[in-house]
Amino acid sequence: MRTIGVVTVGRSDYGIYLPILRRMQADSALKPWVFASGTHLSADFGMTVRDIEKDGFEVRERVDLELVSDTPEGIAHSMGVGVVGFAAAYERSRPDILVVLGDRFDMFAAVAAALPFKIPVAHLHGGELTRGAIDDALRHAITKMSHLHFVATEDYAHRVMQLGEEPRRVMVSGAPSLDNLRAMKLFTAEEMERLVGLPMDPAPLLVTLHPVTLEYEKAAWHAEELLAALAAVDRPLVFTGTNADTGGRSIRRLIDDFVGRRANARFVENLGTCAYFSLMKHAAAMVGNSSSGMIEAASFELPVVNIGLRQDGRVRDANIIDVGHGRAEIAAGVAKALTPTFRSSLRGMKNPCGDGHASEKIVERLKTVTLDNDLVMKRFVDAKSMGG
Repeated sequence: MRTIGVVTVGRSDYGIYLPILRRMQADSALKPWVFASGTHLSADFGMTVRDIEKDGFEVRERVDLELVSDTPEGIAHSMGVGVVGFAAAYERSRPDILVVLGDRFDMFAAVAAALPFKIPVAHLHGGELTRGAIDDALRHAITKMSHLHFVATEDYAHRVMQLGEEPRRVMVSGAPSLDNLRAMKLFTAEEMERLVGLPMDPAPLLVTLHPVTLEYEKAAWHAEELLAALAAVDRPLVFTGTNADTGGRSIRRLIDDFVGRRANARFVENLGTCAYFSLMKHAAAMVGNSSSGMIEAASFELPVVNIGLRQDGRVRDANIIDVGHGRAEIAAGVAKALTPTFRSSLRGMKNPCGDGHASEKIVERLKTVTLDNDLVMKRFVDAKSMGG
């Protein structure tokens, strides 16, 4: 039986992994081991490791990052603690392949620790760009420490190869989170009303604001401008939690204060994958800077008011309305998103990030790839050899 270690550091990546984990769990030739870390182990973020266990997956290792501060020093400290913690975890539980996702500082720590162990690393969602975040550099660094690459689009595949990766290592799988939309029965509007405690008529705005980590000193101002724009919106507002990034706590405090003063607003730390997608189905629009606006929203033909630079560089479709951080720009973007004309213009759109069959491609590759030195010993492909 081949053991596949899956590193998850928060609710955002766990929902993406879910169809992959379920497919591996159903395959008698594979044994998934979950390495839980980051906000999964934090009471401030809902201790979501319990949700993983409720879903029936073995949490093989827990790696505490000591997320006590969101200052630059605190984030760097957690990265260092993460490298030490993951190294100890791999010494105890060394998987045949390690699966990682994306671009976060805590995910980077997990991959850096795996390097001296010669554990083959399979990376999901490489090749993407997020100009406003330190995640951009971390994502490309993880690509260079990984041995297999499962990317969402052809453009991202070309970018991974531009980083010197051999084409044989790169697969355009699509975004695995879209597999959830085929497999899950989404909640009705009435069920969502009971869950969130707000009416779904008129349809709510789904709001998520993460720190722009290369502008972390402006995090509070970014939140203030967003909340000022939303103050004039006469419909329910559902806020979801921010990432454990530099400046995130200041955003949370301002949102908590706003929600406390407004009867038709709610803050939900962790909806869970099914409820989150259900809310996307029933929402009038998304507002903020979440990657889910770039990846999953198109499948719901959902307008997205994308604020600032955090997602700058990702593939966009017609549902994306890019605005700056000023309240007037945000308000104008929301007004456009809520017009019947704009919403109707999205009918029939196809998601550029895949067709909902990514997990089967990924798991088949993880199951059949030969585990030898040829996998671990990489060759850098120069641009001239690719015709560049």
